[in-house]
Amino acid sequence: MSAPVGKLLLYGGTFDPPHVGHLNNLRAVMDAVDPDKVLVMPAGTPPHKAASATPGELRLEMCRCFLSVDRRVELSRWEIDRAGRSYTVNTLGMLHDAWPGARLYLALGSDMLFSFTAWRQWRDILALATLVVQSRQGGDGADLYAAADALRAEGGRVIFAHAAPVPCASSRIRSGELGPRALRGVLPAEVRDVIRRHDLYGLGGAV
Repeated sequence: MSAPVGKLLLYGGTFDPPHVGHLNNLRAVMDAVDPDKVLVMPAGTPPHKAASATPGELRLEMCRCFLSVDRRVELSRWEIDRAGRSYTVNTLGMLHDAWPGARLYLALGSDMLFSFTAWRQWRDILALATLVVQSRQGGDGADLYAAADALRAEGGRVIFAHAAPVPCASSRIRSGELGPRALRGVLPAEVRDVIRRHDLYGLGGAV
């Protein structure tokens, strides 16, 4: 019988592709929460932007890089297997039903906190999970903490995980803006292997 789960952390994103910044953020969030289980969940079709051009199966395969972070980390394909757009409130509802009694934690980037009240059923999200904000060390201002206080006033639970900033973004990788040396510095070995085998982003020969 598996051990009961007291704290369950959801770490989601498009991960197109995942890079060392994502790994650093996950470590910071885990340090802040000390979860019993972590689910890394590649997004299906996010409601706030176009669907990724990279197939979900390949993004999931690249996410194997997260397994090296900690033995508590697992991958979930739940969102990429769902039809239609993926809403966070639905994902959290599924986790609430699948792990009854577990305290849910939702990792999100600091920029997402400012638009949080535009998310579908955002008050239900606050009721379901504690928000764990990936804050940039030395890079976030008082307005971020004011946004957190506003959500706390609505009954939400918000904590901060401070991660060292990594000057990298998935969009810069996809665009080919980074040279081979820089790519090798920001892409984990598992990700580079998938990119080479499938020539993703036209970078197969550069990584």
